[in-house]
Amino acid sequence: MATAEPPEMRYADEEADVLRCFPLMRQLRPHLASEKDFVDRWRRQRDTGYRLIALWRDEVPVALAGFRVQENLVHGVHLYVDDLVTDEAARSGGYGHVLMDRLKQEGRALGLDRLILDTPLTNALGHRFYYREGLLARALRFYVSLTPTEAGTAG
Repeated sequence: MATAEPPEMRYADEEADVLRCFPLMRQLRPHLASEKDFVDRWRRQRDTGYRLIALWRDEVPVALAGFRVQENLVHGVHLYVDDLVTDEAARSGGYGHVLMDRLKQEGRALGLDRLILDTPLTNALGHRFYYREGLLARALRFYVSLTPTEAGTAG
């Protein structure tokens, strides 16, 4: 029995690749209104260091991560993971682990001491995954909506 080739890992630095990421990103971020909305946000975030990296099978991403280097007074300079998602049909295939390993390598290569991400309190399966990956819950994030249209929206 032939074994399928592992997915290729590469950045989505070109708009065409970013567009290919939209259906998968939408699984994580269903509030994204359209491909145009996604690409516009990607462009703005790219200008502040945001990058997308994905595992690709036949030019379709099966898992992806969006990340950037940030600095604040609490953590200093660190790798912040904005987005991490594996296609619903490909979960439990080890792709999230592969991406987390790559993100940790990226941070170390940049001389950073920390990788940080936020996840909703309701994401119990994600929490289990993050604990297995060696991440520890060290804080809660509190926020308040400043617009009436976002009242009650988690983010």
